[in-house]
Amino acid sequence: MTDYSTTRARVEHYFDRSATKVWERLCSDAPVSRIRQTVRAGRDAMRATMLAQLPADLTGARILDAGCGTGLMTAELAARGAQVVAVDISPQLIAIARDRLEPRFAGQVTFAAGDMTDEAHGRFDHVIAMDSLIYYSGPDIAQILHRLAQRTRGAIVFTVAPRTPFLMTFFTLGKLFPRADRSPTMIPHAFDTLAQSTGPGLARVGRISRGFYISDCLEYRP
Repeated sequence: MTDYSTTRARVEHYFDRSATKVWERLCSDAPVSRIRQTVRAGRDAMRATMLAQLPADLTGARILDAGCGTGLMTAELAARGAQVVAVDISPQLIAIARDRLEPRFAGQVTFAAGDMTDEAHGRFDHVIAMDSLIYYSGPDIAQILHRLAQRTRGAIVFTVAPRTPFLMTFFTLGKLFPRADRSPTMIPHAFDTLAQSTGPGLARVGRISRGFYISDCLEYRP
């Protein structure tokens, strides 16, 4: 893949060494700033949008939660009856997700720290990847989708940062900082340009915009 390994290493460093506490608090009921409240509300709305693309009853289905973070999506998938493989690049976030999972779902969830595209995770009926591809280039996203599609029967539902003036400003400002001194930067994508990289099978689902959270939900089917 183009820059996949380099970007993945930067994301791992960011979440496992710099941002764990921030995300642990954001993905909870703890009080947060107004800005982070908009991010929390946006993520809640996006999670509902993504789940709406899958059957309400997932009993017997094997789902990959690619970039599971603190496990909010994992828990909802398990509540629908799915067998969930919850993967995240950050071992610390995996530990939080495991601790937060209700005991009644323990037999339905397998947690793994590492690469979400690893073939060792097996085959799936569907894949959910919420905000876990937002740091990657179009060609890398295409390669990730193609790799996952080889082992997925149904939909791959994922998010990207849309190419809006607001997000492009942040992207441009982020490029001004030396790579060694900044966290991974979201890469905004225009749908048509991304579709050129992925080929047939990419579809728009919807956009969620809540203050500082702006994200497009897309679906890819092999």
